[in-house]
Parts: sequence; structure tokens; C-alpha cells
Amino acid sequence: MLLFAGRQPSARLLAAVGGVSWQNFAVVARSLSNAASGAAAEDSDKLHVCVVGSGPAGFYTVDRLLKKYGGKVHVSILDRLPTPFGLVRSGVAPDHQDTKNVINQFGALAGDPRVSFFGNVHVGRDVALEELRRLHHAVVLAYGAESDRKLGVPGEEGPGVLSAREFVWWYNGHPDARHLPIDLSKVHSVAICGIGNVALDCARALLAPPARYQPTDMAAHALAELGGGGGGGGGAGRSGVRQVHLVARRGPVQAACTPKELKELLTECGVAARTSAPDQLEVSAADAAEMKATRLKRRVHELVSKAVADGAKEAAGGGAKELFFDFYRNPVEVLRDGASGAVTGLKVERTVVQAGGGGGGAPVAVGSGQFEVIPCQLVLKSIGYKGLPMEGVAFDGRRGVIPNVAGRVLKAAPDAKAAASSSSSPPPAAAPAAAAAAVDSGMYVVGWLKRGPTGIIGTNLVDAEETAGALMADAPALLAAGAAAGAGAGAPQGLAGLSGLIKQRRLRAVEWGAWRALDAAEVDAGKAEGRVREKVTEVADMLRIAGV
Repeated sequence: MLLFAGRQPSARLLAAVGGVSWQNFAVVARSLSNAASGAAAEDSDKLHVCVVGSGPAGFYTVDRLLKKYGGKVHVSILDRLPTPFGLVRSGVAPDHQDTKNVINQFGALAGDPRVSFFGNVHVGRDVALEELRRLHHAVVLAYGAESDRKLGVPGEEGPGVLSAREFVWWYNGHPDARHLPIDLSKVHSVAICGIGNVALDCARALLAPPARYQPTDMAAHALAELGGGGGGGGGAGRSGVRQVHLVARRGPVQAACTPKELKELLTECGVAARTSAPDQLEVSAADAAEMKATRLKRRVHELVSKAVADGAKEAAGGGAKELFFDFYRNPVEVLRDGASGAVTGLKVERTVVQAGGGGGGAPVAVGSGQFEVIPCQLVLKSIGYKGLPMEGVAFDGRRGVIPNVAGRVLKAAPDAKAAASSSSSPPPAAAPAAAAAAVDSGMYVVGWLKRGPTGIIGTNLVDAEETAGALMADAPALLAAGAAAGAGAGAPQGLAGLSGLIKQRRLRAVEWGAWRALDAAEVDAGKAEGRVREKVTEVADMLRIAGV
């Protein structure tokens, strides 16, 4: 079932709040939310904190602050989307529903009277960062990594080439990716550049039987497109994909994926695994040393080797879809049809893996001067996410992060040498003396925007503890600075000031009660079809259903 005919909500969705009109429901929800939040912000000695971004890193930071300060803190969370939870909603694979259970913990935090959520408020467009700084003792930037690293090869720009982030956002129903021109009906082969867990997520979505995703919260438009191409059950769709190539510059021992996710793709999706050349699974002396030192690397090699051996028993062009491991291949050009501009292949250079700098660094891939072409009609780039800058704060464009020391934002990005050394953050007990003058007081950063796009959801817990620890160590000075500003307009007003600003500008902010209405509508519509939820994928529809 589709939720909308055109841009109008379905009858089932409109009935999701039990006959109460959306307008009245939203008024009541906002009144309750504002009353609770306003009561929490009355004390003048409270620490007022604003968190920009509502993903795991932001929520874990909120959790630490609430546990530390009890009733003496109020946190306002802003998100540019009407929906909370960031990467949990838009990045975690639909067939990994257990991973998404963390939203129950985050939801409890957002419903706390010491916390206010304002979705659909875009910092830099609707409100300025400087305004948030003026209204709060501290601002924590937690808006993640919403851009991508580039291959930097000819043919990369144009139709038929997407980042893995865009593809993941598309099948997860992110509004920014809802209308990407993805047409799989004429796609037989897909080349994915990279072999990390995100690349495997994309490969599963392209190769697995549609029945795997039918009960999940995969967006309805993606289900309709990805179904088909054989592979068994779950309804017909448009996809003609029969092959996926995982293209990696180095070998299986250096693959960035984890054994659990690799095994899932190889054993649960009905694929026949192949390599483009038998020597790609050979183990060098350096590989053997790596495998001996790290069980996970040994396990990845074992899984690939066994899958390829099993795949050899499956005839090419048979019933199973094919997963090709193209190790030791570096993309050098996306090939296109001269007349239509459509992607026809990915030109790659064979590589040789050598020891890193000084013999102690990570193995690096070096070109051999030998080239070949992987025929494909779609290229996905899974070589890393990248953060975006925000006006009013320093940004390290090379690393795609906000420069910081232990989560304290710096006034300027350090040079490359300093940036490398700052990756091992000192304890947050106090701003390091050498860096104190360079710290942008009251500004903090957490998550991928702080450290780069590494780790899993749980990694953000440790990261948030460090940033929250830095903020808590600085809190006495921040409160003193706020008190020195006096009781007038110069003192941080926290929620009262932020709510007033939102109201004055007539922003259509989605508060927590309004999100709960949208959430309930999605879940109700999904249950009717035997699914976890049916995501709303247009911002205008989200706002209408939320009643704002």
C-alpha cells in the first residue's frame, strides 16, 4: 500500500490518531510539550545547552548531561529534518531492525521534561549558529557527515553514478534522496567501489530476494524498484540487477568490512560468489602476518575463499545472482556511451599491495599499469562519508570534520601535522593549556563530525562521553560567563529564548508530541501491511501529518 495518492495522506494514515483532527492533536501535543519544557527552564542557574543534530552522538551526549546535572540542565535538540534519530533512521540497513532498537532509549530521553526537540529547524537557514550561542551556555554540533568523498576520476559526475550514502538514503526514505533518478529496470550489473559494511548493505539491497525486505521499514518506492530480477519471492519489481561487483584497491585481508556482515551477504541472500581472477585470493607473506595477528582479517579471507569455492559449483548465468569480488583493482575512469552518456563500465587499474610508509604503516595499493574494464550500468561510490561546514565555526576541509581537542571546537583548523596529532584527544578534565587560547569557548562537537565517519552506533557512546566530559569540566566557567552577562538580554535564555525565536519567525518546528503523531501514523500504516512501518518520505507530508 502506498501512503499517498499524489501528495495527499492516505485514509488509513489520516485515521492513525483515532479520529482526532491533526490540528487539534498538534495543539494539545505542543501545549503539553511546551508546558513541561518551560517548567524545566525556569531556574536562572540552569545550564542551557543546544545540541544540533538528533542522531546517536547527540542523544548520547544528552544522556550524559542529564545524568550529571539532574534538574539543573535543559537541553534543546535541533534537527533540520522533521524526524529524529539521524543515521539510525536513514543509515542503518532495513534488514538490521535490532540495531534500530536504540531509538527506544533515545525516545525516552527526548520525552524527558528537561529536553526539548525541534525538528524541521535548519541551523544556518532558519536560525543562525550565532543566535544559538547567544541563547545557550554551550552548543554541541552533532549533525554528522552528510557528504561524500569523491573518486576523482573522469566520468564520475553525471547520471548512473551515486554515492553509497545517496543510495542508502534513497532506500531508507530520506527526503533528500526520495527523488533520485534511480531506474534499475535497465541495469544488469552494478559496480560498488569499496568493500566496507556500507558497501555490503548496498550489495544486499541489490541482490537479496525482495521477501527479505518486505517486512522491514524500507521505503515503499525502493521496494517497488528493487524487487524483480529473479532470486525468489516477495513480489515483482523493476530491478534487472543480476550482478554486483565489489571493487577494492587492496586484497581480502585488508577489506574494511566485518565478518558478521560479510557472512550475512554470502549465506543469506542466495548469491553465487565469484572472483574476476583466481590469484585474487592468494596470500602473501605480509597477508599471512596480518591474518595471524588479527582473527577478524583471517575470518574475512576464510569467508570469501569458501564462498568463491562454493560459487564455482553454480553455473554462470544460472538461477542465482552473482557477487563478484574484484580485489586489487583501483577505479580510474567511469566509461560512458558517447551518444546517451549512460554508464557502460568502470575502468580499473590492477594494483599491487606494498608495505606502508617506513614499513610500519597500513599496506598501500600501488598501480601496475595494467588496466581492464568491468561492464556495468550503475556505479556506487562507497569510499567514505564526509562532514559539511557550518557558517560561524572552523572546518577542516581536508578531513571533513570540525577541528577540536577532546570535543572542544578550535577557532581554526590546524595544519595537517597538528591535525594528525589531535586525533588522540587528551583527557577532557580541562582545556589543555597550549590549546586553551585556540578553543572556541562554549562550542563542542561530537560523533562523525568530530572524529570522521568511523565506528558503529556504540562507538558514539564513548565519543559522547569525552565531549560531554569536556563540556562538564567547562561548565563552571560557562555559567559564570552567563551570569556576568546579567539578567538582561545578554544572559542565556535557553528554551524560552529559542521558543520565542521559533515563534517569531513562524517556523514550522516539529516538537516531540508532533513527531510522536507522525511516528504512530507510520507504524499504523506499516502494521496494516505486515511491515515494521511505512515511512513518510516527503517533508510536506511529514509536516501535514504532524499537524504543524
